[in-house]
Amino acid sequence: MSEKASVNLAGVKQSRGVGLWLVKVPKYLSQQWDKAMEKGEVGKLRIGKKQEKEEVSFKLSEELSTLSSREEKVELVKIPRDHPFTMQTVGGQTLAVFTQSETDEISMEGMVVQRAECKPAVNEGYMKLKKLQIEESTKPQRLSQQLEKAVTNIYKPVANHVVNSEFEKKKRQEGRMVRAERRFVLDLLFSAFERHQYYNIKDLVDITKQPVTYLKEIMREIGLYNTKGMHKSTWELKPEYRHYQSAEVERNVD
Repeated sequence: MSEKASVNLAGVKQSRGVGLWLVKVPKYLSQQWDKAMEKGEVGKLRIGKKQEKEEVSFKLSEELSTLSSREEKVELVKIPRDHPFTMQTVGGQTLAVFTQSETDEISMEGMVVQRAECKPAVNEGYMKLKKLQIEESTKPQRLSQQLEKAVTNIYKPVANHVVNSEFEKKKRQEGRMVRAERRFVLDLLFSAFERHQYYNIKDLVDITKQPVTYLKEIMREIGLYNTKGMHKSTWELKPEYRHYQSAEVERNVD
């Protein structure tokens, strides 16, 4: 929602502060409700008290209590109709319900005063439902199928794909040196600098077999280029990357 978007509060004013319930329901239940949007009634909600404690339950309508798998000729499974609520407090949270119309108008419907979880009653029907859900989740999305006749289409094989052409062009421009993965090149460089402190760029190219421009790009991140002194025109690692095999570093390598 944009920071400058206006919110319609007419619904809150009309309800005069009536609180709303935020209820978590099983996925299969919400799917069945979607099917019944045009029919209207999806079930009945019962609110009562037992031993001074509030009891809430939802009973799914008979018309929505069957479910089948993706495949045909599969026995229909009965969905549990009885769903008791587990009531929960909102706690220190401030929750509100908003809706968005087809014209993108944002409306505030009210504040959440009660949270609950709608759970199915565990019975034989529920166990069959869980078995069906497990079977559905393990079925492969793609299946092999024997064709009775050849498939004809307008697709023709490509002599040389664009990716291959670009790869060949890069090889011609940079000789036989093609950029390797950055982590691989870094491992080669750090291994080399463990043996010697200074290298010129030609030696590093011979070691890594990488294009000069790519190699310099990496060395600018991890190394220092000497522009004067006895090691002029050579590279060495930045202090935070230095780790040599011996305490006495060789300083006479060109």
